[in-house]
Amino acid sequence: MTLDTWLIYLMAALALSVAPGPNGLLALTNGALYGLRKTLFGVSGGAVGFTLVIGLSMMGIGALLQASASMLAVLKWVGGAYLIWLGIQVWRSPAPNTDASTQPGARHGMALFRQGFLSAVSNPKAILFFGAFLSQFIDPQRSLLLQFAIMSATFVVVEIITELLIASLAFRIRHWLKRSGRRFNQVCGGFFMLIGGWLPLSR
Repeated sequence: MTLDTWLIYLMAALALSVAPGPNGLLALTNGALYGLRKTLFGVSGGAVGFTLVIGLSMMGIGALLQASASMLAVLKWVGGAYLIWLGIQVWRSPAPNTDASTQPGARHGMALFRQGFLSAVSNPKAILFFGAFLSQFIDPQRSLLLQFAIMSATFVVVEIITELLIASLAFRIRHWLKRSGRRFNQVCGGFFMLIGGWLPLSR
């Protein structure tokens, strides 16, 4: 992975992390209910879960490359179309529900860790999404294992920092999202559509 590709991936990972999703909303809720220290357990569980999901996605891409290197180009176009579709769904989605009183509680650290882990891995669309997302940055001429290490480490670090920032600003962000959540979704959805349309054409 070249530096230019990594920088694009970093920006995309940052946009993905700040977009409304189960783990981000979980960090927001736990930050409001339990404070930053306990929220760290849930964020850590999510990081482990995301690493597992990224690993499974990369295994699928690796198996595809072993079958036919030219299939990566097909996967990029299919993945790009999926990202555009996902962007449309995010664009149309209502403002996220950030009412902490409607969320189930979890008081112990391990319960929060398990909650974050299950939130990251329980969505069957996650592997499909990461397969579509990561395939845009894969270089078939370089080590897949090294690219997995770089991509997973980058995404997990970005996700941890983002979720901790969300948790630390929980109350302010909750009120802001209630007012401007729909517009925020449109910005995130537009970025996903941009990634889906531009990256397959850039290689």
